[in-house]
Amino acid sequence: MSDVRVRGAAARIRVVRPGELDAGEIERWRELRALSGAPANPFMEPEFSLAVGRVRPGARVAVIGGGRGGPVGFFPYERGPLGQGRAIGFGVSDSQGPVLSPEHTLTAGELLSACSLSSWEFDNLEAGGGLFVPDAAEAFDSPVIDIGQGYEAYEAVLRAGSPKFFRTTTAKERRLARQAGEVRFVFDERDPAALRTLMAWKSAQYRRTGRRDRFAKEWISTLVQQLAADRPDSAPGCSGVLSVLYVADRPVAAHFGLRSRTVLSCWFPAYDTGFAKYSPGLILHLRMAEAAAGAGIGLLDLGRGAAEYKDALKTGELRVYEGASVRRGPRAALYRLSREPSRRAHSFVRNRPKLAGYAQRALSQVGRLRDR
Repeated sequence: MSDVRVRGAAARIRVVRPGELDAGEIERWRELRALSGAPANPFMEPEFSLAVGRVRPGARVAVIGGGRGGPVGFFPYERGPLGQGRAIGFGVSDSQGPVLSPEHTLTAGELLSACSLSSWEFDNLEAGGGLFVPDAAEAFDSPVIDIGQGYEAYEAVLRAGSPKFFRTTTAKERRLARQAGEVRFVFDERDPAALRTLMAWKSAQYRRTGRRDRFAKEWISTLVQQLAADRPDSAPGCSGVLSVLYVADRPVAAHFGLRSRTVLSCWFPAYDTGFAKYSPGLILHLRMAEAAAGAGIGLLDLGRGAAEYKDALKTGELRVYEGASVRRGPRAALYRLSREPSRRAHSFVRNRPKLAGYAQRALSQVGRLRDR
């Protein structure tokens, strides 16, 4: 345990495993998120940290303060060798950062010191995570779909802003029905076989595009399966939603994401490449937006990353940050030597569209060779 100053009073910081949080602390976490005014992104809710804690032995939560009013903050993270830290669920978490009351006066260095961390790395830091924003190396826009006024209002935005895209996508859905069979959509599919199908499609997509197969990592695969089993009534801040587009009772596109009461974070979309000419993934996203609006969800977060379909579907963006907060000392130099060169190389390529195109084609070629 460590002591730091919060409004002139000593505040104890207690570091625990996520599963060691008590019911009162979990409720206080939810209260602080609601008070923040930020979108209720499920990755920032306590249920996500609890789920990661079940599959990642290095997962920790710093509980800041306590006393009569309860904790004034929570900081979920994972601790690696030599005290190097990362955002909890790093590599798959699409929104990251501490959950803090406006009453706190912590600095990033004080919090890292209390957690015995030499550094803390993030790649999707929430814009409201002001404690670490000054340490960001880059900022990105994460596209979102606003369905707070209902699906009809969103459809009107699409018709006005992307009329060709909307007409083409809906025409493909009608052609799919005529040529392949009845089109059916399930917003919250509970069949485990459908989830296995999606994961197989996604793994094949990773290989095809020369990227690392996330589902080859056991902890990610297990995490997704556990979250898929959660229900909104037992995990209101973060539960899995598997949406599937069927044609003649055959799945042709699917998406697994996380939802809170008001936000659906899009996570793992994929489709059967045999139906690619019908753009089943786009059809799925439109159906998903309609069903989510009907379920009381007001925002779909498509996640950071450039993609044509995101540009066509989005109504706005949220800002997220990538970088690391590093404490002074010899371990800071070790971190910079190990991480900054690759970060700068990725940034250099990403910010040059022509070069990024070459890199993507090279990755795809690697993927084709790998599958031979």
